[in-house]
Amino acid sequence: MEKIRCPQDIIRLTEKFGFLPFFKNSVRGLSVEEHTPPELWFGSEDGPWEFKGPCARSKSVVYGKFFGGKAAFISLDIFPDFANFRRDGYDFDSRYDMGMASRKDLNVYDAVSRYGDILSKKLKSVCGFTKSGGEKGFDGVITRLQTETYICISDFEYMIDKHGRQYGWGVARYSTPEALFGYDFVTSEYKTEPEISRERVINRLSGALPDVSEGAISKIVGQVIR
Repeated sequence: MEKIRCPQDIIRLTEKFGFLPFFKNSVRGLSVEEHTPPELWFGSEDGPWEFKGPCARSKSVVYGKFFGGKAAFISLDIFPDFANFRRDGYDFDSRYDMGMASRKDLNVYDAVSRYGDILSKKLKSVCGFTKSGGEKGFDGVITRLQTETYICISDFEYMIDKHGRQYGWGVARYSTPEALFGYDFVTSEYKTEPEISRERVINRLSGALPDVSEGAISKIVGQVIR
């Protein structure tokens, strides 16, 4: 099994498979976790927890909570099809107008779109998700918007110690795929039937994992979100 020892290894594996979940899942071998040497998973050296920021920053892959609330990297060659079938061909405004998104979803999406790139803590504040008497359910909203591909993670921000070293868990910065990669690129498959886009994504992964059943691949890819 190929090993991950730097951000470029994650990008290379993502491009090989089409997408790469961060954690172990129902498809054996399709995760950052399984390709990471034990000493880098929770060791003193930098590992995938530190690599995910540079990967997202590189704009060579798209990163976010795309699979069952869990994080994954998606290759650029399949992202337009992936976004098309997950969105069912709807821009967010159209989804909201059709009654398929909540007011909270709209507030968060509008804030991310307005700022272009915004730290999670600031996003909560500007959208009124405060601890005392504010909106509730931020985690559910931000995860749903990522699952639908309207929002992704553009980077992580870390605390810095007195020696100039990063520490602690990184705080996510959110953006829209359109802001990072361009509207024309992200929506380039909108004229394709969403189910056809979904089949393309499945076929892409099946080609990279010929020993995995189509049913297992179909399950992890997910359905058109309506």
